[in-house]
Amino acid sequence: QEKLVESGGGLVQPGGSLRLSCAASGFSLVHYSIGWFRQAPGKGREGVSCIVTTDNSTYYADSVKGRFTISMDTGKNIVYLQMTNLKPEDTAVYYCAADTSGHFSWFSAGYDYWGQGTQVTVSS
Repeated sequence: QEKLVESGGGLVQPGGSLRLSCAASGFSLVHYSIGWFRQAPGKGREGVSCIVTTDNSTYYADSVKGRFTISMDTGKNIVYLQMTNLKPEDTAVYYCAADTSGHFSWFSAGYDYWGQGTQVTVSS
């Protein structure tokens, strides 16, 4: 059974860092595109970052560009989201998702598998 599990969320002060992990089981992340999305209270789900595993191309929302880095460990079947210089507006539940098309997309409905989410809270 295909499954994604996020981890690494928590409470951090503004300016701090966190690394989120998205571990896949039941399928290989290779040949997929993997997206990180977030949803803050009262807001819709927004795309944060995406990696297309076929060519390792990466994409970032303007709000996180230069602060977040997405990467993949093929051997461990894990995608990471390194988040630095965190801001209170980064507070949200973060989800990872896999798109079997293997193409870049911010369209969340196009993703086939989703994790359960991990809470990130940035507050002093």
